[in-house]
Amino acid sequence: MATQPSAPECATVASGELILASASPRRLELLSQIGVKPDQVVPADIDETPHTGEAPKAYAERVAAEKAAAVAKTNTGSLILAADTVVACGRRILPKAEDEQTARACLALLSGRRHRVISGISLVLADGTQTTKSVSSTVAFKRLSNTDIETYIASQEWHGKAGGYAIQGLAATYIRFLSGSYSNVVGLPLFEVGGWLNTHLKGDSDD
Repeated sequence: MATQPSAPECATVASGELILASASPRRLELLSQIGVKPDQVVPADIDETPHTGEAPKAYAERVAAEKAAAVAKTNTGSLILAADTVVACGRRILPKAEDEQTARACLALLSGRRHRVISGISLVLADGTQTTKSVSSTVAFKRLSNTDIETYIASQEWHGKAGGYAIQGLAATYIRFLSGSYSNVVGLPLFEVGGWLNTHLKGDSDD
């Protein structure tokens, strides 16, 4: 498994500076790994339906940008960080698994093959300037047996997860290869986000 570079050391976040535009507890946990605690968590309420023919990378970047822009409208003067993570097989965007049937279909599709996990990330600065990019990792599952799939279904770890799995749980035993950022597969590429925040957040310079 490829190793990822360490994320840049982040400055301490001063009160009121950063809003995380995400309802994902995983993204909040990932930020805490690099010493960042948002002042607020404000999930964005937008339509996340893919456009007809939209490529996974374009979709992830568009949704992340729309999330950040939506929250920025009512929170001017703050830094707004948003992200959207998709699992893609070729140009196909896999759904978030909300039921067992969808989860089984995703796992069957991922079985024995490589796929991409793409996170779009977007940052709106206090002056309204917005930057958006994406990070892609490649993941390969072993060939899953019916027992593997049913064991994972029973774990309930698939619920609400893009592509029907979470790498930080039982599914780690099914992954034979990963190239790129591990934190990106979890839901937030810390190397890139850490660099952004280290550049734009004010540090605690009184230490």
